[in-house]
Amino acid sequence: MKIIAFVGMPASGKSEASRIAAEMGIPVIIMGDVIRKEVLKRGLEPSDSNTGMVANDLRKHEGMDAVARRCISQIRETGSELVVVDGVRGIAEVECFRKEFGKGFILISIYAPIEVRFSRIQKRGRSDDMNSIEGLRQRDERELSWGMGEAIDASNVEIENNFTLETFRKDVIEVLSNYLGSGKGNNL
Repeated sequence: MKIIAFVGMPASGKSEASRIAAEMGIPVIIMGDVIRKEVLKRGLEPSDSNTGMVANDLRKHEGMDAVARRCISQIRETGSELVVVDGVRGIAEVECFRKEFGKGFILISIYAPIEVRFSRIQKRGRSDDMNSIEGLRQRDERELSWGMGEAIDASNVEIENNFTLETFRKDVIEVLSNYLGSGKGNNL
């Protein structure tokens, strides 16, 4: 089993890369859905502050790899030989996945500058998005406190997402195609 996980700062392009993977026929597990589900379970509004508070709380009480551990059963339940995981947030999650999947775990970092990321946030309109570049900086700091920088440094491959969507799409397809092996799941 191969697991390809995307890591990157908020709005760097992880969700777009995951959409591309899904279009290629690769099952996608979204780590942020674990947090959003927990926010709703606790009866909270899905705002950035509540999402961040719940993410911190899970990590504090269950360990820094709490979200990754909750995703492992979902990954196995796909029954697929290749699965994409959207949204690694820290080195503990990388270590958890590497322990579980060994050499079958591949980490891809996605990079975009903060100004580009904030412009994207203003367009996407998710309920947990921040409404100022300072809010984005604070979210960056929160995620860096979880070991995001170390996770990015541990990646096998980096994709820069500072150009057009078409360029990014081509780059993601090229990288994912390198890991498709026999072509399973490739619906291009």
